[in-house]
Amino acid sequence: MIGSFDFATAGRILFGQGRVKELVRVTREFGTRVFLVTGGAPERHAGIIESLKGGRLELEQWSVPGEPLVADMEAAARKARQMQAMVVIGLGGGSVIDAAKAIAALAANEGPALDYLEVVGRGLTLTRPALPIIAVPTTAGTGSEATRNAVLCVPEKRVKVSLRHISMLPSVALVDPELTLSLPPDITAQTGLDALTQLIEPYLSCKATPTTDVLCRMGIMKVSLALKTAFSDGSRLAARAEMSLASLWGGMALANSGLGVIHALAGPLGGMFQAPHGAICACLLGHGLETNLEMARSPLLRESASGRGYMQRIEALASDLTQGTQHSADAAIGAVRELVQSLEIPPLSLWGVAEADIPEIAAKALQTSSMKGNPFALSAPDIEGLLHRSLLST
Repeated sequence: MIGSFDFATAGRILFGQGRVKELVRVTREFGTRVFLVTGGAPERHAGIIESLKGGRLELEQWSVPGEPLVADMEAAARKARQMQAMVVIGLGGGSVIDAAKAIAALAANEGPALDYLEVVGRGLTLTRPALPIIAVPTTAGTGSEATRNAVLCVPEKRVKVSLRHISMLPSVALVDPELTLSLPPDITAQTGLDALTQLIEPYLSCKATPTTDVLCRMGIMKVSLALKTAFSDGSRLAARAEMSLASLWGGMALANSGLGVIHALAGPLGGMFQAPHGAICACLLGHGLETNLEMARSPLLRESASGRGYMQRIEALASDLTQGTQHSADAAIGAVRELVQSLEIPPLSLWGVAEADIPEIAAKALQTSSMKGNPFALSAPDIEGLLHRSLLST
């Protein structure tokens, strides 16, 4: 019998080659005062920005050169409030879209960001809905165009945490694969492996649903076929389109079924070290699967419903990753590791993570909301063991 579940996603999804040309028309549906958030090099999207300026829109621009910092998001929100912005556009990668969502939320609500942040803040619910958000991703990985949270960096706490509310789901996700054609190989690999992680973790999550299962399995198959091609020849639009769609589906899945230990660790690691989020996920992915598999095979769990269910799912994962040629749990982990290594992702130690950091990272991970989706309850020693293995190999 199918249990009850909820499913929420972006209000409207516009997907396809050349659809960024519709951005002015779509934006005008929400009003004429626009707060535009871009990355640190907005000139990369000069044509799009000029089209917005030429579309009889009042435009205020804000650049996010790296991870969105809480203080910067508060300053941007004040700007958006002063101009009485009617809509916020995020044009860029996951950090840019997260920034746009945070600005839209904070501009509509009183009080400091810490009032609403998880883990390090008060975790209060927004009292007013966020401003409308149009998300235009230029990478294929985070799926932020279809999620209800914004990951923000809190440098003084050495952690990345989420601001979260249902109204932060973008009103429009405009996904044009052409915008990803200029991505260099390393960013293609890191963001693509983030997409894969965000398809695998919701599929194995204890909160998985029939709807997210379909999205995850279809997305995993697309990544397994397209990512190496996009990495080796970034001009292949077909592969870019497959990755853009897989990334979108990953965002839809994680927003409804949660994540797991890999993303629970990625937040603290991203706050403590200058390592890209996708690279962190890639470093951890095989080891996270292995840790959960050890739990499923343990004497306490192997005959339980959760243990048997995990085994069935990871065997299906093996089939999806290998185009139906292998069906064992160990083959799933092997396929992940082969992919990560083929994309030249280094182990955690090369990003500066050391043995002495492990207890702090594990303790922070246990406080995150992502752990609520992990298929099994993991202890600090379990997580520390996962990190020890990740230091030396992917």
